[in-house]
Amino acid sequence: MWSLRAWRRQRILARHPVAAATWSEVLRRLPLLDGLTPDELQRLQARAVLFLHNKHLSALPGVELERSDRLLLAVQAELPLLHLADLDWYQGFHEIVLYPDDFVSPQRHRDASGVVHEWDGEHSGEAWQQGPVILAWPGVQASGGWDGYNLVIHELAHKLDMLNGSANGLPPLHRNMRISDWAEAMQSAFDRFNAQLDADPQAETAIDPYAAEDPAEFFAVTSEYFFSAPDLLSDAFPAVYAQLALFYRQDPLARLQALQKDHPDYRDRPKGQHIATKG
Repeated sequence: MWSLRAWRRQRILARHPVAAATWSEVLRRLPLLDGLTPDELQRLQARAVLFLHNKHLSALPGVELERSDRLLLAVQAELPLLHLADLDWYQGFHEIVLYPDDFVSPQRHRDASGVVHEWDGEHSGEAWQQGPVILAWPGVQASGGWDGYNLVIHELAHKLDMLNGSANGLPPLHRNMRISDWAEAMQSAFDRFNAQLDADPQAETAIDPYAAEDPAEFFAVTSEYFFSAPDLLSDAFPAVYAQLALFYRQDPLARLQALQKDHPDYRDRPKGQHIATKG
């Protein structure tokens, strides 16, 4: 059956072909795509082109973007959606602003006693409700490996979270998922993680301690690790990994384990590193 939406999609893809050399450069710079099938990579490329058509990248002075740079960002943005139906998951924003470095952002928090705290915080990324996504370009460039850091996935996980309103760690779940299962897995892990840091603020944690900030950051950080260090996340919080696998309909851990089995370079890869503060 003829579909206007499908016709428009194909028209956009035909008008913006990706050169083989450009795509090879993107794959070279994004090891976390290793192990995807040719069909998955083809779908990912198409979705990245459509992402760039629908979202405006505003590069501030000091950020120079080549075609491969734009695709590098878009591919990471679309990786979490690779096996989800095309339901406009990234609705509610049209712009990604790229800063040449980390930026200072005013912060405001009301504590349990009602006292409001205000301060300036340095961030490498922010996602605003019904507003743009802001990314520090060095953070984007540092993303894409199996090292537990991915600024793009982190900030766009916030946008998925915001589909239900304010970010609270609960994105719209699929019909085969239960909110009670999600809440039990996430809240239990979040509480244990905070208890660990309360007992020893300098503890070596399995994932970035920024995840302890609030449930929204816990979802964003664990989403980041789900794709970029799935072994660390699964070891630390297996129930969280299981819920994210149901939500994203992917199993990056199986893909990484297959790579480790077949490629010696993956067997002794560096463990996750906590690189920068996101938003």
